[in-house]
Amino acid sequence: MAREFQRGHKAKISDLTAGTDLYVGVQISAPGLTFDISCFGLDADERLSDDRYFVFFNQPKTPEESIQLLGAQSGDTESFRVTLDKIPPQIQKLSFTATIDGNGQMSQIAPGYVRIVAGGEEVARYPFDGSEFSTERAVMLGDFYLKDVWRFAAVGQGFDGGLDALLKNFGGEVAEEEPAAPQQPQADAAPGFAPPAFGAPVAPAAPAPTQPFAPPAPSPSVHAAPTIAAPLHTPPGGTVPPPAAPPQGGPFTPPGAPPQGGPFTPPGAAPQGGPFTPPGAAPQGGPFTPPGAPGAFPGQAQPFGGGTQLAPVPPEAGLRVVLTKYSEAPVGDRWTEQNPQLVRATLTKGANILAKQGSMVAYQGDIDFAHKGSGLLGKLTGQLTGQGMALMRCSGDGEVFLADEASRLFVIRLENEQLYTSARGVLAFDESLDTEIRRIEGAGLPGGGLFSMLFSGTGAVVVKTRGVPVVLPVGPATYVDGNAVIAWSAGAQAVTTTSLRLRRSGYARQTQEAVNLQFRGAPGNFVVVQPFEV
Repeated sequence: MAREFQRGHKAKISDLTAGTDLYVGVQISAPGLTFDISCFGLDADERLSDDRYFVFFNQPKTPEESIQLLGAQSGDTESFRVTLDKIPPQIQKLSFTATIDGNGQMSQIAPGYVRIVAGGEEVARYPFDGSEFSTERAVMLGDFYLKDVWRFAAVGQGFDGGLDALLKNFGGEVAEEEPAAPQQPQADAAPGFAPPAFGAPVAPAAPAPTQPFAPPAPSPSVHAAPTIAAPLHTPPGGTVPPPAAPPQGGPFTPPGAPPQGGPFTPPGAAPQGGPFTPPGAAPQGGPFTPPGAPGAFPGQAQPFGGGTQLAPVPPEAGLRVVLTKYSEAPVGDRWTEQNPQLVRATLTKGANILAKQGSMVAYQGDIDFAHKGSGLLGKLTGQLTGQGMALMRCSGDGEVFLADEASRLFVIRLENEQLYTSARGVLAFDESLDTEIRRIEGAGLPGGGLFSMLFSGTGAVVVKTRGVPVVLPVGPATYVDGNAVIAWSAGAQAVTTTSLRLRRSGYARQTQEAVNLQFRGAPGNFVVVQPFEV
């Protein structure tokens, strides 16, 4: 039976099938709309660095044929053959996308899916419909990505701009549309291979529609060129206009030459239609400047419209293009770092997270927020430990965006591991993790910092720091200011100590006895320090 995915779900391909020769089918339709379905082969930076790995109807396969476009078959609008063990190492992700050819919105689509078939058996399916989208014209449906092993993720993220926005997102360029030229028919335009185990006939080759877009081309698009403003102030002795120019822009007339109707008037001659110069004012050579009016600064337009007009702004330099670089990051795993100060948690029913109260900045979907009080974690609110922390439980099905006063955030993933941290350095964590309060041996720290939190199990912890932290290896004599420590490995033993060398001079805001933590442990242990004292 096929494993059903929801948006944001992911799994190892090896957990779905032992095979590496896979069939990927996409079913998407809407009344009156046609769709272009493509596959982008991306590098480690998720960029289309090699346009030979953009597989679409005009380029149906990659050079080594690790990705092939098969056409419509077996009820699928489009299908691909993916041979994982033939994909070159520079390709780290395959993104399967659908774009609307013409006008329309993804909210109009009927129920569809992305499915994976191996050995004639469907092993995975991500169903979707128009309720998941609104005005988008392009959507990333699913990804194969390499993280130690090949994995599959159900993405479902759209772009309003269509295929051009999708290309720009992957670092490609939009080619200028040119008049259609006669093309020689290609006998092998549509690949004729379908894995035999699928038992589905291959659709006959269909004529390729006119493609207004293309992957990165050798010659850059004119719309991708920077906007260049025309000069705002014309310096004296500027470029000589052509002889046929109108009188106001006519050629320069040297002293003693017959007036040509241009703006220059020879010394002692009456004005010949040039600009008016007030009595006592020096000739300006430009438009009228009232007496006493300030002149233009260098690079500034002359008063009363004396400057040259700006070059027209290209139509794509609109609001959406300006904001593109701030678009929501593609779905990774359960925890995604949206940017250095914002993290996104993808929630599913039964898999809750705990987060600092007030840290939610946005959410999408059906999410419930509840205060987390009594029980084991209720101890965190005690003043005795100095590790007090007010938590909320986030549950439901959707996405939650978390932040805390623009602190830098880091997602630490534990795989049956342990991690010590201070509660003040924790923003959120998976509720499935075991949490325990541990006492640090030795003398007390200022503010009651005698205790730490121990996280155990499999899940993620989001820690926050002021500035970029540093990870120090634990050596024979590693000392850290107790107010700057964020986290440390479970194998490192922390004890408090009084520094006799630094005393108060080593602690900028320390008003009590100078106390720090000494870490001991076998090689391989670490401690994380932030460049900020609490």
